[in-house]
Amino acid sequence: MTESPALSDTQAQVVALAREFAAEHIAPFAAEWDAQKRFDRDVLRRLGELGFFGMTVPEEYGGLGLDAVTYLLALEEISYADGAVAISMGVHNSLPTQMLARWGSNAQRRRWLEPMARGELLGAFALSEAEAGSDAAGLTAQAVRTPRGWTLNGMKAWVTNGGTADVVLAMCRTDREGERRGAHGISAFIVPTDAPGYRAGKPEDKMGLRASNTCAVTFDDLALPADALLGEEGQGFVYALGALDGGRLGVAAQACGIARCALDHAVRYAKERRQFGRPIAEFQGLRFKLADMATRIAASRALLYEAARRRDAGEDVTQWTSMAKLFAGEMVMGVTTDAVQVFGGYGYMRDYPVEKLMRDAKVITIYEGTSEIQRMVIARGLLRS
Repeated sequence: MTESPALSDTQAQVVALAREFAAEHIAPFAAEWDAQKRFDRDVLRRLGELGFFGMTVPEEYGGLGLDAVTYLLALEEISYADGAVAISMGVHNSLPTQMLARWGSNAQRRRWLEPMARGELLGAFALSEAEAGSDAAGLTAQAVRTPRGWTLNGMKAWVTNGGTADVVLAMCRTDREGERRGAHGISAFIVPTDAPGYRAGKPEDKMGLRASNTCAVTFDDLALPADALLGEEGQGFVYALGALDGGRLGVAAQACGIARCALDHAVRYAKERRQFGRPIAEFQGLRFKLADMATRIAASRALLYEAARRRDAGEDVTQWTSMAKLFAGEMVMGVTTDAVQVFGGYGYMRDYPVEKLMRDAKVITIYEGTSEIQRMVIARGLLRS
């Protein structure tokens, strides 16, 4: 019931490749990586070699030039195996590469986008700060123009891949104290992580997605050349919001993959676990729970891929991506919680897989815009139309 309908030949091949790779190289190690709070960077390198790090990047810049639907189908398969690997892949694909592809100069695309599309460089995205989360336009990290380019100072919070990436797309203020222009005073910068003055903090000790690197990043008199500015000065926040439309679809795909995995574990366990002399799958109350889980997953996937189809068609999809992310985030939290309930006491133990899935699911209602922020975006669009 959770299989993808009516895939094209290309999509079917991509899904099969992603599923096969994930089953062999990711799923068997996911629990160990979660315990160690790290995964082998070689996994990302191999994903890059297969083309999964440049799926929607134009072919002229080393990517596969595929549509958003195909990319999300692949990301869902990686998420089924491990949400931590998936979010590192998803951030790279949805945010820095898309900003470079859309707003970068030809020289920037050749220097940065091409090796990123081949998986030779890992990307990250730095927008949020400790005092600028949902209110991202309130960020304070500063970029000052110099005779040689720019100097960056400030701190970014919760940066996925912040300690493992090779290049970060960072939003900093280019207006001055006393002449703050809100979102209009923010610019985007291409920051190589080997630049003097770039400092990644210790990895955050997270509830879930523990194998994916998340940390604070500090810019300490970090000097950049003039061509590190992406696009136009003062337009960085606009670029970031545009990229987040795609990022929210990626997060929704992650939710669908995690939820599908939780449902499959719950169904198998219900067939095997016996109580009162018969498999618990024979009890109507549990059957109804499984039926509701499957229905919510199917509804979430339908919304996700409709939003992606509209994005591929060039429509304004901000409301759609927010609806997909909102619905998927709350769906996966409910489905994984129900999966733990199906397992009973065993579901609460780390020896069984659904405990990790529930921990991984929670952040989907928080990052790339909380559920509350998604409701604000959706309502704003409704009232404006």
